[in-house]
Amino acid sequence: MSTWRIANRQESSRTDIRDNRESTLTAHQCTATSTGAESTLAEVLADVLRVDNVSVDSHFFDELGADSLVMAKFCARVRKRGDLPSVSMQDIYRHPTIRSLAAALANVAPRPAQPLVSAAIEAATPTSTREYILCGALQALFLLAYSYVALLAIQAAYAWVAAGSHAVAIYLRLVLAGTAAFFAVSAVPIAAKWVLIGRWRPQQIRLWSLAYVRFWVVKTLIRSSPPPRLFIGSSLYSLYLRALGAKIGPGVVIFSRRVPVCTDLLTIGPGTVIRKEAIFNGYRAQAGRLETGPVTLGRDTFVGERSVLDINTSMGDGAQLGHTSVLHSGQTVPPGERWHGCPAQRTNVNYVRVAPARCGPLRRAGYSVAALLVVLLLYLPLMEGGASLAIGAATWLAGALVPTAHADALGVLLVEAAILSLVLFFGLALIGLLLAVAVSRVLNPFIKPDTVYPLYGLHDAVHRAIARIGRLRFFTRLFGDSSYIVHFLQWLGYHLSPVEQTGSNFGNEVMHANPSLSAVGTGTMVASGLILVNDEVSSSSFRVSRAAVGPRNFVGNDVVYPAGGKTGDNVLLGTKVMVPLDGKIREGVGLLGAPCFEIPRSVERDSRFDHLRMGEALRCGLAAKNRYNLRTIGVFLFTRWTAVLLFALLYLAALALYDVLPHVVSAVLFALGIVITGVYFTLVHRCVEALHTARPTICSIYHPDFWSAERRFKVNPIYYLHAFDGTPFKNLLWRLMGVRIGRRVFDDGAHISDPSLTAIGDESVLNYQTNIQCHSLEDGTFKCDRITIGARCTLGVGAFILYGVTMGDGSALAADSFLMKGEEVPAHARWAGNPAKEM
Repeated sequence: MSTWRIANRQESSRTDIRDNRESTLTAHQCTATSTGAESTLAEVLADVLRVDNVSVDSHFFDELGADSLVMAKFCARVRKRGDLPSVSMQDIYRHPTIRSLAAALANVAPRPAQPLVSAAIEAATPTSTREYILCGALQALFLLAYSYVALLAIQAAYAWVAAGSHAVAIYLRLVLAGTAAFFAVSAVPIAAKWVLIGRWRPQQIRLWSLAYVRFWVVKTLIRSSPPPRLFIGSSLYSLYLRALGAKIGPGVVIFSRRVPVCTDLLTIGPGTVIRKEAIFNGYRAQAGRLETGPVTLGRDTFVGERSVLDINTSMGDGAQLGHTSVLHSGQTVPPGERWHGCPAQRTNVNYVRVAPARCGPLRRAGYSVAALLVVLLLYLPLMEGGASLAIGAATWLAGALVPTAHADALGVLLVEAAILSLVLFFGLALIGLLLAVAVSRVLNPFIKPDTVYPLYGLHDAVHRAIARIGRLRFFTRLFGDSSYIVHFLQWLGYHLSPVEQTGSNFGNEVMHANPSLSAVGTGTMVASGLILVNDEVSSSSFRVSRAAVGPRNFVGNDVVYPAGGKTGDNVLLGTKVMVPLDGKIREGVGLLGAPCFEIPRSVERDSRFDHLRMGEALRCGLAAKNRYNLRTIGVFLFTRWTAVLLFALLYLAALALYDVLPHVVSAVLFALGIVITGVYFTLVHRCVEALHTARPTICSIYHPDFWSAERRFKVNPIYYLHAFDGTPFKNLLWRLMGVRIGRRVFDDGAHISDPSLTAIGDESVLNYQTNIQCHSLEDGTFKCDRITIGARCTLGVGAFILYGVTMGDGSALAADSFLMKGEEVPAHARWAGNPAKEM
């Protein structure tokens, strides 16, 4: 069939839908409702749809043409009336007509006009501006002091290593210097924790107080120390947590890089497995205070990928918590039971599907010793020696390019910094790209799919090397949101053929455990944050398997797709959806929530740009988008290199002035490298946005409004700003980027994708890994709108808020909850769940 006929058929289909909707609304205007609740609900829906009347038997999506944003407004209107029970989006999807919805709500008592506040909700802890400023000053002093000590150590080590008489002596000195630095940096957080805190205990810490400053120092040191980064999943990591006070049994395997802070409150029984990206901090922030509490895991428990354990939670022996699940405060999983979802509930799904293998203490110890030796004898000397050689080469070239007789110190320093930054940035980028492609392809033949291997052996080391490369974010951020991400993933080993190029096949975050066992079907579009879980792990074994997303799918944000996912062709996987591992293969439907439930695959609103996805319109639109994206990639590379140049300039200036000015001045320059880099990235984002201001819109991916949004996403310095988490400086940077942020907001590590569309009220609390996203991309239709968070609101750990949301003053969203687009949370309300609803 010709492209013209396809386009006309689709246009005809959309016209039929509109005609059917109008005829439905007209034909059923006289249909009588049988109950008062039905009449009231029909009246509210008609007002939202801006029609005279609606039928109580008309399907919200198929016949009335509504979408989730419209129905979210309907739910908000119902809640505001006060004479009806509260209605959630999950109720709407389960009961998609007025009659079925009214019947489902018939046995629910209506809420009072003024909702009662639970006695368990404590009043907000007051904070003051004076404490806020003093806290920031003390945090800055700590950074300066740490920089001062680091600079002294670096200069002394550099001079001592350079004094070596021959290559072997220099290598031995590099090993000794690196070993001393490694153990010193690893020991400082342990010493600071025991000196400043002692033993963690359940308590409340007022934000911005002196007690909070002590907490922040310990948290910052723990999360920046080497062992959690270098020895994830080994006994050395467990040993490090034990030194910090955690009670961890033998045979525990922790793959998560989300390092716990309140370690004395952490108890993990023997044989427990904690998967990647799981969060178990031992603390949370809310209403002007930090709260610490225990997290207790029994023997042989399992915590899935990207799951969250809130404070005051526990799991019994042999219990399991599935992927993308959460235990809210007070929840307990009984021994032997399997739970999943948000909030977690009982299930029959088995998340430990790999047989055990022989893996004794000697094998674990040998692997840990080998990993430590590789770091001390190879990794650290290579890093130190490479940096020294790069600095030496830059100095020599600067002297050659700028003759001493005609040069001033500043000119030589600038040339030296430019050469060093070019070598480091573009050299490491090229080497990293070659390694990323080579490692996955060269090492992959050593691992056979669906074969059980013991942990802590050669096969495990190969698997970890492939997985570690697969989690590098630089290249997916570089190529993502463009046509070039497809070629990069195919170089790694992804199975994508045949490819239907859209220019937005994948977003800027795609991760995997094994690229050669990762497949995405033809015509599938992935927004951002997809994690393909190719590996299955027990406390003693692992295996890798194929993880395949079917054709004609749309995958939303923050989706964990495990091997064996029960989805097939033409499926919409909503944001933060829990992919099912049991039951029938889902096809031709949408899936939302945790645990997931079915929703319509698509709505009329998302089909309005179908004519731009075929024929000549697609060819022209894709070509224009590719040209724009190439310029965006150039902007990304240039701005990242300039940041390295700024840091190199300050670092080299600190070393050059070490013997000229007091050491504290050099330390200030060293510390300013971090601060100025953060300010620089925020200014870059602001300048890029000034060229094309973000505004609420709905458009095709082939419209310049979307291309400019992709450019803003690419230069958004989210990961660089984490250095300022928990400090007043983070709010200054957000404000500089365009966020309308109030006074004394506490940000412990939030992601804000669209700063200029986001408003946050005074003294609100953003917990660790909170995601505020003012846009979505469904089947090639880009939508963005504002998000307004009132004063003294709390967003829980790992919570996700989508566009068009308004949260009233004093409201709260529980950990790992997903607040859907268009929702209106009343003041002082408590919402939880995926999708979130009133508690």
